[in-house]
Amino acid sequence: MLFTDRTDAGQRLAERLAALHLPNPVVLALPRGGVPVAAEVARVLGAPLDLVIVRKLGLPGHDELAAGALADADPPVRVLNKVVLRLAGLDEAALAPVIARETAELARRRAAYLGARPRVPLTGRSAIVVDDGIATGATMRAALRAVRRAGPRLIVLAVPVAAPDALADLAPEADHVVCLAAPDLFVAVGMHYTDAGRPPTPPSSRLWLWRNRLRPIPDLNRQVRKDGAIDLARV
Repeated sequence: MLFTDRTDAGQRLAERLAALHLPNPVVLALPRGGVPVAAEVARVLGAPLDLVIVRKLGLPGHDELAAGALADADPPVRVLNKVVLRLAGLDEAALAPVIARETAELARRRAAYLGARPRVPLTGRSAIVVDDGIATGATMRAALRAVRRAGPRLIVLAVPVAAPDALADLAPEADHVVCLAAPDLFVAVGMHYTDAGRPPTPPSSRLWLWRNRLRPIPDLNRQVRKDGAIDLARV
């Protein structure tokens, strides 16, 4: 299955999710690529939109190889790939500098994306966790565990495309899984988009978030600064 772009993927994903009639939904996006997908889902479902910020924990000396992931929570949720660590001859202590650096980066990104705005409460609600696709599943696993800690009624993992093995491994972390395509010959998420583009970054991600929360925000136009961001301190 090929999607035109992330907006198209979000619209198609939203159609599938709407059929589930989930009670009291909240949509949670993994930035950056998950934001435009989740925005369409939130728009169709009439649900609030929030972020789950996640950082990959790169193997020391080989940053491109994920030794785990860290998800924004209080305290942050940590997921380690013990197989990768064992093959590299490392233990968790060897990741301490990486964990410290990425923990600080989580806080910086939350401030950049959301300012001082509190998290949308998840207790007793249907939490729909959205990304633009899943390759290895490391960051999504951390995100799902962070969301579970917040006490939702149920968790739905929702993505347009995923590697089938990664999707199967993640299934126990969610109550429902909605994936539009899981091709056997999966190579990369971007290959399933005609226009993969570059996902929105701050401040545009903040604008995506607030424009698609679908709840009245007083004097929204007055909060938009000249750079296109929203002054969250005034909202």
